[in-house]
Amino acid sequence: MAAIRVLLVDDDPLVRAGLSLMMGGAGDIEIVGEAADGDEVEALVDRTRPDVVLMDIRMPAVDGLTATERLRGRPDAPQVVVLTTFHADEQVLRALRAGAAGFVLKDTPPAEIVHAVRRVAAGDPVLSPAVTRRLMERAADTAADTRRTRARARLAALNDREREVAVAVGRGLANAEIAAALFLSVATVKTHVSRILAGLGLNNRVQIALLAHDAGLLDGPADDGN
Repeated sequence: MAAIRVLLVDDDPLVRAGLSLMMGGAGDIEIVGEAADGDEVEALVDRTRPDVVLMDIRMPAVDGLTATERLRGRPDAPQVVVLTTFHADEQVLRALRAGAAGFVLKDTPPAEIVHAVRRVAAGDPVLSPAVTRRLMERAADTAADTRRTRARARLAALNDREREVAVAVGRGLANAEIAAALFLSVATVKTHVSRILAGLGLNNRVQIALLAHDAGLLDGPADDGN
């Protein structure tokens, strides 16, 4: 099995050294490059072809949010995991909306960061339902009504079953839990999730959850958004 190729992006050389050391000991992970600023990322991605980018948010020239948006807009983009010192930073939320697969705190135990890289490489977002809810709660601001209108317009493209699956994803349910709740097979749930992602132009389950939240579909057990 090929090693997971990881690119480290952080303006602090000590942080990069620490991350490189902790992940270098994992036999299934290979550090293929390091960058000190977001403006270096695209060229390094072209050269090193990483599977996962560990991306700091705050950097002096091009920040991690801008770099994430640029990467996730490319075909065959690597997965991005945001590195932060904040549990519910508004910038983290923006990075998730841009397509990041999740975030880890810089003081997270080494074994958990390695596990997060493995999960993201396998296609799973690195956010617990509790963390997702906390981030989405922080999203409330003066633009909430505008976001709700836009989100509902986008979700109108889904059929009823896809809408039910989107709400279940928004509530943090795994595929097996969604299958049990909606009396579907796990394979059918996966198909619905794939169709939702493709139909709405989304990158991952985190973005489905955020869109369902913005539309007000998670406000109550039977809220249909009307």
